[in-house]
Amino acid sequence: MKIYAKKDGPAGDGGGQLTYQEFNKFCRTLPATTYVVQWGGSHVWKVGGKVFAIGGWQHHEPSFTFKVSDIAYEILKERPGLRPAPYLASRGMKWIQHFAKPGLSDRDLRDYICQSHAIVAQGLSKKRRRELGLIAH
Repeated sequence: MKIYAKKDGPAGDGGGQLTYQEFNKFCRTLPATTYVVQWGGSHVWKVGGKVFAIGGWQHHEPSFTFKVSDIAYEILKERPGLRPAPYLASRGMKWIQHFAKPGLSDRDLRDYICQSHAIVAQGLSKKRRRELGLIAH
């Protein structure tokens, strides 16, 4: 899937300027998603009833939480502006939270959210993925 993002920062260097409105608009474009506001006003996106992205849990700058592969987790957890997601990572799950600058570029953040959607969808049963139209009948 090709993801188009607005230009990131003055030199394309990122900085995570994505707003909650843009986050929600993007997540809505992914297949078979549902949206709910929960956990103290967080924007929670699910596929097949399973969470794949969260916008919120932070009162300063917008923060975004997403599931990643084992390799991505090891790479991202030490980057400035990123951290193992509170609550989720402490339970051994591979979730990253983008919480401050420099973090990820908007383009990279969208890519990771898309990958999170795919990881979570892949964890659903084949029957459920069929029901959701994620795989052909």
